[in-house]
Amino acid sequence: MGWFKQVEAVPGGEARPCVATVRRTADGKTAGAAVVLGDDAVLTCAHVVNDALGRAMFEPRPPGLDELFVEVKGTRKTERYPARVAHWIEPRARDGGAVRDGDGEWLGDLAVLRIDAPPGGVPAPDRRTAMAPGQKVRAWHGSGHSATFADLQVAALDGPIGYLDGKGTGMAVGPGYSGGPLWSEEDGAVVGLVAAHFMPPCDAGGATLPHSPQHMIRRSWGIPWQRIEAELRPLGVLLTEDAEDAEDSEDTDPDEPAFGMLVDAVRNALPSPYSLGDTARQLALACDVGQGSPVSPPLIEEFAAFLLRHPRALAAFTEILRPRNPEATNRVLVAGRLSRTPLLLSPRERHRLHQLLRKVDRPVLERIPEAVREAAKRVAVPTDGSTLDVLLDKLEELSGDGHSDDGEPRVPALLRVVEYVAVLCPAPRQAELRLWSDGVRVRLGIPEAALRERRSDARDWARMLRGRPPRKRVLVQVARAGRGRHRLRIWCDEGTGPRQVSADSTASHTASQAARELLRVLETLTPSTEDGGRPLVEVLVDRADLNLPVDEWAAQVPGEVVPGVLGVEFPLVVHCPELLRRHERFLPDWRERWRQLDSGETLVVSDPAQDPHQIYYELMGRLDTVRVCVDVPPGPRDAIVQICLAVGIPVVVWDRGRDTPSHVTKHMADVAIRELPDAVRVYRANARGTRAPEFPGRPVLAWADADRTVPRLHLSEPQESA
Repeated sequence: MGWFKQVEAVPGGEARPCVATVRRTADGKTAGAAVVLGDDAVLTCAHVVNDALGRAMFEPRPPGLDELFVEVKGTRKTERYPARVAHWIEPRARDGGAVRDGDGEWLGDLAVLRIDAPPGGVPAPDRRTAMAPGQKVRAWHGSGHSATFADLQVAALDGPIGYLDGKGTGMAVGPGYSGGPLWSEEDGAVVGLVAAHFMPPCDAGGATLPHSPQHMIRRSWGIPWQRIEAELRPLGVLLTEDAEDAEDSEDTDPDEPAFGMLVDAVRNALPSPYSLGDTARQLALACDVGQGSPVSPPLIEEFAAFLLRHPRALAAFTEILRPRNPEATNRVLVAGRLSRTPLLLSPRERHRLHQLLRKVDRPVLERIPEAVREAAKRVAVPTDGSTLDVLLDKLEELSGDGHSDDGEPRVPALLRVVEYVAVLCPAPRQAELRLWSDGVRVRLGIPEAALRERRSDARDWARMLRGRPPRKRVLVQVARAGRGRHRLRIWCDEGTGPRQVSADSTASHTASQAARELLRVLETLTPSTEDGGRPLVEVLVDRADLNLPVDEWAAQVPGEVVPGVLGVEFPLVVHCPELLRRHERFLPDWRERWRQLDSGETLVVSDPAQDPHQIYYELMGRLDTVRVCVDVPPGPRDAIVQICLAVGIPVVVWDRGRDTPSHVTKHMADVAIRELPDAVRVYRANARGTRAPEFPGRPVLAWADADRTVPRLHLSEPQESA
């Protein structure tokens, strides 16, 4: 081990790991346990989070900005911290579908929680290693009480599941153990998480049957650590490796281009052993790692290697160095930019940002994806479905904005986004966020004028938002549930982001029942002076249902004066998030095309013999195309529509009918793009009235607004719970 040491938890005399407690928000009781991952993160089961938040046990959707509480036993006392989900891997059946009540086994079921703990406030993570058959392990109830331990043995491994058999005496695994560590005393490491236990058999009425020697006794199952790593590694979650791997990772590639420059920069900045040792101790404290000799400093090469090994060490070092030696700090930053390892923020800056965002009102937090798209127009930042923490982590990896001359440092994307969030906040929060941005700017050596320009851009954007309030909309996910029946999930968005209003998406509806349900929701929205008071209805479908005639659904309430046809009363568009998500490389094109909505070009496709793939090639050469009108027969039409949506065309118009040439596409080609939703509504009204011969078409308008968020969908199985 070198001078900078990996801090590992030191178990007490009873040789046990740190067990964190996840509390229910409703009553404060224990929902389950968790494993400490780092100074601001713990790992638990997703179903424990669902229980803590009062949701269905196997709800697959991430909880978004909902907060819960986690208790961690520190060196002196147990601290309670607010937490939110940073990474979510939903519970899923072995076939990839939803987990249903009565299922004994499932996959996934992991949640990384970001806890609002200060650096050094949480014990160091315990060592982790792979689960193996025959290991003797111990589990604790989520309360963490010493007497709740249950002794188990890994009876067998079946891929992602480890079966655990308990002793006939002592505690048995039960409710409240899920998410807790499985501790192997022999290995001195956590080898997995407790997931579930098999309960004694019951009769038809739910009563426990009398004991029989044939019954399964004290069998549970857990998630092996090797499976946890396989699930979390693609998400970029850093997990502590075995001791040998950690030791190997301390070696720095001598060909690393930043290494030599950093060695020289550190040597010039810290010329004396005293200054080197003093700074090294401050750096170790800032990064929450162990330190070597209190007398002897590390070697210059080891100091530089640590800056390239710990992702936040270089930022922490420049935070220490900037007040003493600004020029040396600039040289360190220049060298650091040659490596992909260093992240933008120091541990202190990152913790402070999360603290500030916790104080921001939820309606503002829900608009962060919109702020990201506006502040970082020229770079691809996937915001759909990302948690706030994932989004912030992605922003840290992005470079500056290109508005700098003479080689001066540019304003990083994260600082630009913080400025755009700040303008949405009231004065006290706005001032705090701007002070944070100013502090990071000073450390990075960015000219004040550069950040002031980005701040001015944010103010202009805020003025535009105030002058043009976002249109109210109702989003409805529609999925087939048998012949002539559909399941619905409904959200309202009055300008602050989607909020779910449907209580039960497991029920199926006829077209008429679905129309009545949607009208009921639409009537709850407060009237708007914009667009005649009519909210936009956005129908979210998979690609197989793009032609589903939701606009033609009528409420047909007996005795009602008006028929209540959805697409006649309200501007109704379709949106297919599935196609955008399956082809994420086109997301930057989609955002850029949407930005050009008022000035972009329209492409009309009218040759029925044209190969649909030729449309792909044409659109790749016409990045200013924002609208496509498709006027070909149904066979090639559907293929062309899907290609247009997949490559990021935000507006596509076609006729659901079979007639070509289509009156719809000819009529709509002359309508301004932003007026299309209302123009299509008027067309549908005319098509059903006395002017029907003049309006013979059945228009469909696909509308993908890059400035408005869409909730994360589960199109294959839209169920609230199993």
